[in-house]
Amino acid sequence: MSIALRKQYVSRPELSFGPLRFIECLPWLVLAAGMRVIAFSGGVIALPAIFVATVAVLLAFLVTARRSIELADGETHLGEMTFEDEFRLSLRILARIGALMLVASMISVSLGISPLDLNFMGGIDGMAFDQPTAAGKIWNASIATLILLMIVGVERHDNRVRFFAACREFARRSAWLGVGLLVLTAAYFGLGFVQGLVRNAIAIYGQAPTTNTFIRNLIFFVFIFSFAMLRLWVTLMILTAALKQSHLRGD
Repeated sequence: MSIALRKQYVSRPELSFGPLRFIECLPWLVLAAGMRVIAFSGGVIALPAIFVATVAVLLAFLVTARRSIELADGETHLGEMTFEDEFRLSLRILARIGALMLVASMISVSLGISPLDLNFMGGIDGMAFDQPTAAGKIWNASIATLILLMIVGVERHDNRVRFFAACREFARRSAWLGVGLLVLTAAYFGLGFVQGLVRNAIAIYGQAPTTNTFIRNLIFFVFIFSFAMLRLWVTLMILTAALKQSHLRGD
């Protein structure tokens, strides 16, 4: 990744219509949102739905990470992966990050900080969908940083996902990545505030007696997935920029 991020010019595949690269993650976000709705309804299907939603968010993260690295004039082999490769990589990342979230949640419960345990378990979900608490936003930014480091480390570690190597890399590049994490956390707060204002405006509009049902549903659909894609892109652009500066300045 060090060499890749220092490269100024790279040859990379281009889509026939360039702007499509910004919405490549949309199908996965639609799947994740659908599974979240099913999970919220409860019952025996809730746990499988949460699993599918989490994997979908990770796949969306992978797609966006690839494009973000390319836009930063970096080189990545993520575009050469088949769907099977991406799915396996997502599962390996989920296994490690899931263990971290579980441990963090158990610690929060043991310390009597019970309101935070669900925030810790939602570390991946919150990278695309708004996390309502301040602690949750900070946790989401931290998880996103570790996931990106694991992704870029795959090519360096013979296609192996190494959690502790990512942690060491984060510590070694903490100067720039720490700044990136702080900026990303602030961005999450800003996005959450704006998203709340828009959500309230849509709710008020939807209560109007003259509101067309189709138009209301369309606005709600655009609202959810526009912010989900924006959140992913903001996450990856900030973290990729911080990681690139760390490599360029030899941290």
